[in-house]
Amino acid sequence: MSLFRLDASILPASSASRSLADLVEAEWTASHPDSTVTRRDLAADPVPAAAWADAVTGGFVDEAQRTDAQRAARALGTTFADELIGADALLFAVPLYNYGVSQHFKTWFDLAYTDPRIDPQGTALRGKPATLVTVLGGNYAPGTPKEGWDHSTGWLRRVLEDVWGLDLRIVERPFTLVGVNPALDAFADTARELKENAETDARTYGRELAALRGDQVA
Repeated sequence: MSLFRLDASILPASSASRSLADLVEAEWTASHPDSTVTRRDLAADPVPAAAWADAVTGGFVDEAQRTDAQRAARALGTTFADELIGADALLFAVPLYNYGVSQHFKTWFDLAYTDPRIDPQGTALRGKPATLVTVLGGNYAPGTPKEGWDHSTGWLRRVLEDVWGLDLRIVERPFTLVGVNPALDAFADTARELKENAETDARTYGRELAALRGDQVA
């Protein structure tokens, strides 16, 4: 049994997304104590910015004509795909940054996506159980002043669930900047409740992640 975990927070020491992902992982490990956890930390080991372009352009020429950079980029994309395909379950911890998807995650996704095994016509990832943990500094729920400003969660759901076909569950915690930004102090009670709800979801979906995989291999 194996779990692949990806973290995209740029602040590992104080990351709310990592803390929630830890809860998911703990439930997985409790159910599969002898399992392997493969980790990819995009803050500690970011994907080179030019890698996607090198991988794409390298696909237009024969192997013998590729530059060293193109060969390296395509090999890295293959490694990313291998990590996803080889795992029994997937865990992604991806914060909202500046109202959009983390550039660390987007660069990783783009490069992984160059591998033809995980394109929309591929079946290598279809039905694989996965949990996405995402955190948002503000609150962008329906009826809030900034409803519609979260341009990350919808995109993440689209590419993970619809493009890759993952059996996806989402843990979401808004208002992580309450207690950090004084302008949000009035929402302390709401933020506390949302944090508790997210932690409950993380534990629940962690158990479901482990149980889903158990059902699949039975």
